[in-house]
Amino acid sequence: MNRVPADLEEPWVSAFAWIERELGGRIVRAERQPRWRPAWFIDLERDGETLPIYFRGDRGATDHGIYTLEHEMRALQVLERQGLPVPHVYGFCEQPRGIVMERAPGHTNLASCADPDERRAVLEHYMELLARIHALDTAPFLAVGLRPPVDAEQVALGDFAYWERAYRKTRRRAEPLIEFVIRWVHRNVPRERTQVCFLVGDSGQFLFDAGRVTTILDLELACLGDPAGDLGALRSRTLSEPLGDIAAALAHYAQVRGEPVDVAAVDYHTVRFGICTPMTVAAVVADPPPGTDYVQYLAWYVVYSRMPLEVIAHRQGIALDPVAAPAERPSRHAAGHAALLARLGAPAGASAAAAYEVDTSWRIAEYLRRADLLGPDCEAADLDEASALLGYRPADWSAADEALERLVANAGPERDAELVRFFHRRLQRQEAILRPVLRELADVEVQLLG
Repeated sequence: MNRVPADLEEPWVSAFAWIERELGGRIVRAERQPRWRPAWFIDLERDGETLPIYFRGDRGATDHGIYTLEHEMRALQVLERQGLPVPHVYGFCEQPRGIVMERAPGHTNLASCADPDERRAVLEHYMELLARIHALDTAPFLAVGLRPPVDAEQVALGDFAYWERAYRKTRRRAEPLIEFVIRWVHRNVPRERTQVCFLVGDSGQFLFDAGRVTTILDLELACLGDPAGDLGALRSRTLSEPLGDIAAALAHYAQVRGEPVDVAAVDYHTVRFGICTPMTVAAVVADPPPGTDYVQYLAWYVVYSRMPLEVIAHRQGIALDPVAAPAERPSRHAAGHAALLARLGAPAGASAAAAYEVDTSWRIAEYLRRADLLGPDCEAADLDEASALLGYRPADWSAADEALERLVANAGPERDAELVRFFHRRLQRQEAILRPVLRELADVEVQLLG
């Protein structure tokens, strides 16, 4: 690739110029990472050596509004000073906003490793590093701006207030399931836990090689709180990037820490952290900004809503019901969906980034085809079941959600079982529509503990 590709546009021309100017070298290779957030793999030639760089850009219109990129950068810098394996930060580019950091060696996604013994060794090493992180003094993190919890409730809730505030500021429609889980989180705070440590936040993200973790990645959600927070977050990560046996990983962590893991606390934090994904993507799903990888966000919204419900059900002994496969009812629009899908394909020789853009369009088209085919049966079933809760049959899904949200706002714990079962059945139907485009989230199972 040329130093600056011929088709490179702003703001990336400015970003590349900033990197060359600030780091003192010449970019000899640059490849945009094909994903939903802007990022680049870059090789910088400097003093006769090639410096591997990763540019981690801002989320832009889909930003969750919880933490800034500078927050993540400062957490990385503190951990590096503590001797933890994290990418070295070279600097921060203001326009476009991004962390310019070391591109560390190693492989992503533990499921890509064919050797089960190596997978187990890597996960154990990660748990050892996590235990080491949880034992760090919090003073250096306080010095760079992380806020400490002030009481037992804040220890448990961690940064949940930030997520809830951002969700309420941006939400576009009634969200009865999210509101139900938020109320459950507040109602079930484990007030007996008081230990506070640095949390990586979105745990379970790392590169690995030869049975060892080479680099811990993605600290954008780093905060101070209950160490069980990181343990619960592992169960979110393993849905999209399978980590292996979480119960065994927790047992290894307990052995390293020299104290047992509180499974009830881990379950609580699984629910608390798990619902943050639907909270932060709800507005994008309801009103997607231009260029959004819509189906990816919808998949996160649906699957990560199911996980908290299944953990609540397990914790409270609520039996969950499988639903019948929705009936296929082709409409008069079916031929149009088929024609659109037939036209969507990446041209020969397309770059990875261009192929990714075409694929996002294909996924939306296939989702719409499935929604046209299965949606009427799913919506009828949803409304039938909502009527059993509400005492009347709402006119449509929007009216149902508004009524269900009012019901949730006034419901006590005595209604948990029926609400969990209702929302879980509805999510199963939504997953059935999405199944062919769910990719890594297709038919994932939540790992239950104890």
